[in-house]
Amino acid sequence: MHASGEPSFRESVDLMFNRAARLMNLSPGLEQKIRVCNSTYTVRFGVRLRGKIETFVGYRSVHSEHMEPVKGGIRYATNVNQDEVEALAALMTYKCALVETPFGGSKGGLCIDPRQWEEHELELITRRFAYELIKRDLIHPAQNVPAPDMGTGEREMAWIADQYARMNTTDINAKACVTGKPPHAGGIQGRVEATGRGVQYALREFFRHKDDMAKAGLSGTLDGKRLIVQGLGNVGYHAAKFLSEEDGAKIVAIIERDGALLDDKGLNVEAVRQWIATNGGVKGYPEATYVEDGAKVLEQACDILIPAALEAVIHKDNADRIKAPLIIEAANGPITFSADEILRRKGTVIIPDMYANAGGVTVSYFEWVKNLSHIRFGRMQRRAEEARSRLLVEELERLSADKGLGWTLADDFKERFLTGSDELMLVRSGLDDTMRTAYQAMREVWHSRNDVEDLRVAAYIVAIDRVAKTYRSKGL
Repeated sequence: MHASGEPSFRESVDLMFNRAARLMNLSPGLEQKIRVCNSTYTVRFGVRLRGKIETFVGYRSVHSEHMEPVKGGIRYATNVNQDEVEALAALMTYKCALVETPFGGSKGGLCIDPRQWEEHELELITRRFAYELIKRDLIHPAQNVPAPDMGTGEREMAWIADQYARMNTTDINAKACVTGKPPHAGGIQGRVEATGRGVQYALREFFRHKDDMAKAGLSGTLDGKRLIVQGLGNVGYHAAKFLSEEDGAKIVAIIERDGALLDDKGLNVEAVRQWIATNGGVKGYPEATYVEDGAKVLEQACDILIPAALEAVIHKDNADRIKAPLIIEAANGPITFSADEILRRKGTVIIPDMYANAGGVTVSYFEWVKNLSHIRFGRMQRRAEEARSRLLVEELERLSADKGLGWTLADDFKERFLTGSDELMLVRSGLDDTMRTAYQAMREVWHSRNDVEDLRVAAYIVAIDRVAKTYRSKGL
């Protein structure tokens, strides 16, 4: 228990698991097997920096090996601890099962504030951490494949991939040991923005179902909907950018660690992002109203609230005051178990984290497959698609001319129709399909069973059931 009297993040995940498991007929033994975290490796290593040896503490947790490799990010943060890493590893198991990526769940973390170290120092630290994990097969293309998380990105993944290749010089699949790499180092187009893009696709799918919208008291489309985004990191920034630029949503508030910005007409996400990059926070941004107490802004009226930063930002003390009828959890665990109960009683619809932010692991899966196949997507079929489309267009134009019909195809139609699918288009298509299919699987459980009152329990039921089937097929 936390000092606040709330369950910890790990206890919250277990309680949510139990809520779903109660509605399923699993044997007690199998239920226990699925719930527990298989193993956690704690590493303490020294790196000589600035003339002395600094000791760092890192973790890699494996929650479930019902499928291998296991998958999950590595985060760099000062508050990383074993409980949090194990909770995140459990979420990864359920997330992968829900969106049908063939991985078990894992997670890693290093207790470090990346802003306190220069780039070359971070590289030394990252390589040493990677070395400790690689030599125990806790980073391996067939066993354990990390990805970026809070405080890490393409740069760190490139260092880890290189470290693995140095230690495994004859492994032809070395690049597949980690995902989220830069495109020039074996990465895939569309991975950086994948989680934010997944949030967008999840909301689009929700808005395709009138009865689901009605449960949240919403109607129409995303166009003109008022959104509050908490956290303008990788996920929050891309989700806000895509929803405002492509779907016509209005970002009426952005909450960051030093306060919040408000603008009823809608904030320019790109401009705010630039301001934060230059000034280290939102304070002083000239084109909006600044509020110092950012947490209070979570409670403002809006159509959709997107918590995209930390765990437990909505808790038992503020849940009652949350006015948003629809919350989509872009972060992991932003709503505590107690807050979830309060919001559910109020009728708030929550699109749960294990579905909403699964865009990252989905595109990581595509990257892993690309690394194992040693060919980029679209390389063989793209021009063939274009040639076939061109044949059709030319035949239509010939018929029009021969028969004197006098109609022509619009230039923009021709251009769009004649473009074969490149890697980015294929990645987006695969992500869209994944988010739609997974939502429909949750929705089916949500609507077909009287004892399932929300999407979170539905998501857990779908995921646990899939993990259980895998274990049963192994003879467990």
